[in-house]
Amino acid sequence: MDLYSRRVVGWPISTRMTVDLVERALQMAINIKQPKAGLMLHSDRGSQYTSGRFSRLLNKYKITASMSSVGGCLDNAVVERFFGSLKNEWLLNIVHLTRDSMKMDVKEYIRYYNHERLHTALGDLTPINYENLQSQLSGWT
Repeated sequence: MDLYSRRVVGWPISTRMTVDLVERALQMAINIKQPKAGLMLHSDRGSQYTSGRFSRLLNKYKITASMSSVGGCLDNAVVERFFGSLKNEWLLNIVHLTRDSMKMDVKEYIRYYNHERLHTALGDLTPINYENLQSQLSGWT
């Protein structure tokens, strides 16, 4: 998630939390956002994020790792809030008979979250509209 705009930018889905999964999420986010060197990526202290393989990927793109403090439950509050919304607004209201149907539904929620759901932290704009407005105001594309 891009903390600035609350836009979800990397969302591969798997049954297991692996280094491959977080690498795919980061690569997806990089492809979408095209960040400049110096980006900061915040995560928890999971072994996927502390692995040498993931660290090499961060270094390749000149991304600085930032990790939650031990027991720092508020360090990742924005992303935790997103997962709470995903579960309570979306997933708990639909019966999923297969893993594939749940994956499709999660992708649909992310589309809704980024393009339709209003965020009070963004002045009641969607993440995409907020990014577009900021781009127009600042002149960056």
